[in-house]
Amino acid sequence: MARQTMDLVDPRLAKALSHPMRARILTILNERVASPNEISELLHERLPNVSYHVRALQELGCIELVSTAQRRGAIEHYYRAIVRPFFTDRDWKKLPQSGRQAVTDVALQMVWEDVSDAIKAGTFEAHADRHLSRSALELDETGWKEVTDLLKRALDEAEKIQTRSAERIKGSDGTAMPTRVVLMHFESAPSEPASSGGPKGKRNGASRSAHAQES
Repeated sequence: MARQTMDLVDPRLAKALSHPMRARILTILNERVASPNEISELLHERLPNVSYHVRALQELGCIELVSTAQRRGAIEHYYRAIVRPFFTDRDWKKLPQSGRQAVTDVALQMVWEDVSDAIKAGTFEAHADRHLSRSALELDETGWKEVTDLLKRALDEAEKIQTRSAERIKGSDGTAMPTRVVLMHFESAPSEPASSGGPKGKRNGASRSAHAQES
């Protein structure tokens, strides 16, 4: 069954994704085929809890069963996602704040885990041209929208690059290199008032990490 984009305004699906474990399960199954047992090990959660939420996602039409296998005297069921945990701006605004916060918490937790795992494995600094930057900006509402739109275009282009990469890998029998792309843009917490000796109306300037790839 082909992966599809589902109308996430559906209150049943919005409710499912507002549960942290279901959101994580759906994210995992968007990246790979897995069984509830494998997912429970990845999430360090009890198998009965994971199985319950997997069944809920299947009933909602978010995932599908793709195969079964005999494992240790039992039959394991393997699933994959058939919808992406993706919200349009319109759909995101229709979610209650508690639902948006739950999905955000799951995404941030996975980002921290990805970074931690890469650092431990020594792959975070494997490429000298890896990108890591942090910029403090001061924007009006128009500037805010312009930056947000820019990041959306960057994500769209990254997905096109992935498609082209997959075609080259398939044609050359090469090996795919797993990577992570994280895009963030948010209003920062209020800062302390600037000292009298500093430039009025300005915060400390933008900062970029060492070895960040500049464009």
